[in-house]
This record gives sequence, C-alpha cells and structure tokens, in this order.
Amino acid sequence: MQGLLPFPFYFMKHYDAIVIGAGQAGTPLCRKLAESGLKTALIERRWVGGTCVNDGCSPTKALIASAKAAWSVRHNEVLGVSVGGITIDFDEILERKNNIVKKMRGSSEKRILDTPNLDLLYGSARFSGPKEITVTLNDGGTDTFSADKFFINTGLQPVIPDISGIKDIPYLTSTTIMELPEVPEHLLILGSGYIALEFGQMFARFGSKVTLIEPSERILKREDGDIAEEIAKILAREDIEILTHTKAVQFSRNGEIITVALESKGIKSQRSCTHVLVAAGRKPQTGSLGLDIAGIVTDEKGHIKVNARLETSAEGIYALGDVNGGPAFTHVSYDDYRIIVQQVIKNKNASIEGRLVPYCIFTDPQLGRIGITEQEAREKGLDIKVAVLKNDSVARSIETGDERGMVKAVVDAKTGKILGAAVLAEQGGEIATIMQMAMIGGITYEQIMNGVFAHPTYAESLNNLFMTLES
Repeated sequence: MQGLLPFPFYFMKHYDAIVIGAGQAGTPLCRKLAESGLKTALIERRWVGGTCVNDGCSPTKALIASAKAAWSVRHNEVLGVSVGGITIDFDEILERKNNIVKKMRGSSEKRILDTPNLDLLYGSARFSGPKEITVTLNDGGTDTFSADKFFINTGLQPVIPDISGIKDIPYLTSTTIMELPEVPEHLLILGSGYIALEFGQMFARFGSKVTLIEPSERILKREDGDIAEEIAKILAREDIEILTHTKAVQFSRNGEIITVALESKGIKSQRSCTHVLVAAGRKPQTGSLGLDIAGIVTDEKGHIKVNARLETSAEGIYALGDVNGGPAFTHVSYDDYRIIVQQVIKNKNASIEGRLVPYCIFTDPQLGRIGITEQEAREKGLDIKVAVLKNDSVARSIETGDERGMVKAVVDAKTGKILGAAVLAEQGGEIATIMQMAMIGGITYEQIMNGVFAHPTYAESLNNLFMTLES
C-alpha cells in the first residue's frame, strides 16, 4: 500500500511530552505538564519518588533519627538523667523506615495516577530515534513512543571501584544497605563523604564497630580543614575509626569474615570485618539511554551536558537533577523542575545562573553549608574576613549539654556581605538557612551582629560569631 508508514511508526503512540525518571524533578514535572494541557507520559524503571524517597533522604533520615535517640539516651547522663541500658530493636526501626517510604511513595504515585492527561509506565527507556524512545516494560513486552519534548531525570548510581576481589564479596551500597536486616558487627566503609559519614555514625550508634577508609589526607576534602577536623574529632569520640592516607587494595572472604588488604604511605596492613559499604562516589545513570541516537552530548563521566536553561544538545530535550552534573541534591533537582516550568509552561526566561545552593550533611551535629568556603575564597584571591565561633561559647549549646561543633562565616572585607558559611551544630542546617537568607537579601555581617535575636537560641550565636571580627 503506497503511502503507508513503516510498521513500527504506524502504531507508535505520540505524546506532547515524555518524562524519563520519577525523581524529585520528574515526579512534579509530569503532573504540571499534564495539568497545563500537554499529553504526557512518565517512564520509571523502578519506583516513583527516585532515590530521595525510596533509599536516600527520607529513609536515611528516619534511621538517623532512631540512631540519634539511642545516642541521646546514653548522652543524657551529662544532664543528670540516667536511664540505664537501652535496647536496639532493629526490626522495628526498619519497619518504621519502610512505612515512611511506602507512605511517601504511595502518595506520589496516587497523585500521578489521579492526574488526567498523564500516563505512568514502569519500564526502562532507551532512545531509538531523535524524538523517539523504546520502553522495555517491567511486566513484559516493549512499546515505542514519540514526543515533541523529552525531560530526562534518571539520577545517579553508586560507583564500584576496581579493587581486586571486591566482586567476590557481598559488598553493600547506599541502596542495598537500606535493606540490611541486621546491625553489622563490624562495618568497613570505603570513602568519607557525606554518605559514608551519615551511615558510619548511624550504625556506630546502633552498636556496630565502624572503620572509614579514605585515600586522601583528610575526610570531606571539599570542606575547610578546620571543619573537617572538628567532624573527625566528633566521630572519634564515638569510637569510629578513621584511616586517612589509606587505600584498599584487595578483598577476600572466609565464611562470614571479609578481609581487606590496606596500603598507607607504603605500609601494608589489613582489617577484618563483617560488612563492607562502598561509598566512593556516584555516577550518572545514562549508559543504557542510547543518548547518542538522540544527539545528546555527555561529558567524560557520562553526565548530560546542559546549558543554563537545562537544554541538552538536542532540541526539545532537557536534563534535570543529578544526571546533568550539577550539585547532587534533592533541592537542586526540585529547583530544576521549577526552572523548566517557568520556561516550558509559562514561557518565561529562567535559568540556573547565580542560584545559591545550600546543603546539609546529616551527621550529628549537622553540617549546614552555603556559599564558598574559606579555602575556595583564598584560592580565588578574594579579600575576606573569616569569623569563627566554637559552640562551647554558645549559651544554648552549653545549656543543652551539647557543645560539639563550631560556626564559621566568610565575609567580603570591603562590603561586609556574607560569601559563605558553615554551621556544625545542632540544627546546623536551619542556622545555615538564616545565613542563606542574609546572602539573598544582601544583609551585611554588621547588621546581623547588631540584630536582636531571641535569647537563648542557636540563632543568637550569630551575634557573637560576627563580634569576633570587631575584636
């Protein structure tokens, strides 16, 4: 029959928009697109909600809350309250975590299913043409779809380093450790970033012996040295072993015991443990997407290259969240969603240029961060002042019996405006947000120093922090 389209195209379903990945950008975006009148499909390989809801932010913070409660019971003796022995019911802790995840995931999925003009498909997507994807459905079979616009939100996955013998042991990742049915007797962690530190402190409080392996000279290389040193001291007080200048060179297993051969400055040693957590970085989940077929360019690590408007090298295709190589935080992914809504739906000019990106490491105490560090400012040759205040000088910290940590701010020496801050303290993320608001509003350190804050609050410490610049 002359004029009949080839078979695959004849039955191909067309959408106005297809979102690949139901993370913290993809989940709200698909609904917003559909509500705007665009026929939309959401393709998700695993679960709605992405890493954050299923095995990242929400479940880990639920577990951390349980670990903090255990620490608080032990710590309360300094407040004159003695409870005696405590019992860790790990099954109950996991059940609480799982219930939180199921509730959040189920709520998100229901909102998607209840949205008119929106189809949810579970499967793995791969580009089979410039504006075409083939989806291998989780329940069997394949379907091919085309769309005018595509939005990629597939996130990251753990990197497994090439270490001899590592594939022969049942190593854990930040995903699989969330389903571990027991508290490890001895947990050895490769890495010392925020994932390693959060899990390390958590399981130490649940009763595990914990060892951190870090090849560099210190933990948290992107943070200022004094902040990293303070965190290391806090962890050491909880009997967490931190081995810096050390790399794992080989793993072996004998029954339930895993042995790791270590090398530190030419000196060889070994450690035995029951569990190994690989927390040595994450990589983009782009390898199976067939990006080259769609004309989408990636960098050497596989991140999708985007401009300030989150547009890829292929017209009409956008990349949001961790997969585009920006800061790998949930709130950044969600902000990417807001930027796309402004551009695509509201036809307004929006970009990622100049946005302030805060983050919080949920160790205890928390490390809240905003702006540049002192070491970054020095490297750039900026004219700065640096204010530092230890928490043993903060009234609220003294009164609550928790004087761990410090507060630090970097300010412009000429204008007095805040360039960055690190708050290592109870509710450090909340205090860092105050500093972020000051940066957004162009408030100077003198204004904060002379501001009236309720006494006694943690926020009040900002008065005294900036008074150190006047002495």
